[in-house]
Amino acid sequence: MPTGEIVSTSFRGTITGNRGILDLDAQGRLGTSRWKHKHWIICNLVHPRGRYHGPRPARGWTPLFFFDEAIALAAGHRPCAYCRPKAYRAWVKAWSKAHGGASGHKEIDTALHSARVTRMRTQVRHEALLRDLPDHAFVLYRDRPHLLLNRSLYPFESGSYGTAVQSPFDSLQVTVLTPRPTLAVLAAGFEPETSSIPDS
Repeated sequence: MPTGEIVSTSFRGTITGNRGILDLDAQGRLGTSRWKHKHWIICNLVHPRGRYHGPRPARGWTPLFFFDEAIALAAGHRPCAYCRPKAYRAWVKAWSKAHGGASGHKEIDTALHSARVTRMRTQVRHEALLRDLPDHAFVLYRDRPHLLLNRSLYPFESGSYGTAVQSPFDSLQVTVLTPRPTLAVLAAGFEPETSSIPDS
């Protein structure tokens, strides 16, 4: 979820994410672990060699499914260099523009990790004025996650975006879910793949 929680739900994801092999019981329920390394990546549902990643790939990692890339970014992930090379190159270009100089995936993931989650496995959040945020950022508005796009807020719930809500855009302070380094990458021009948005 854009709020950082891992939930069981009926709606389908358009992409998947990898944080390593998470602890699962015989019924497939998560244990206490929420990651095994800092390289939280966003992958295609289908492996570059044509295999569907599935809920338990043979290579032994635990997929997390996301409704779209904007949600995956809010949860702290970034594009995979192997199965999404075009998106990864665009990400690195925007990261370098936003944060200065060239960076490899290890440096990027280290910076992201401290900005997305605490040691207690809770999402790192901060307050900001809505007018200062880039498109495709996720915020809490009226206690619900909303996507910011074209100066409008779209609520996300039950696997879809709702219609745009009216808000005092220029003066509204919100809780931001998307990590700070990712906000800078979005502001530098990275455009995530976003699922269908209703007409405002």
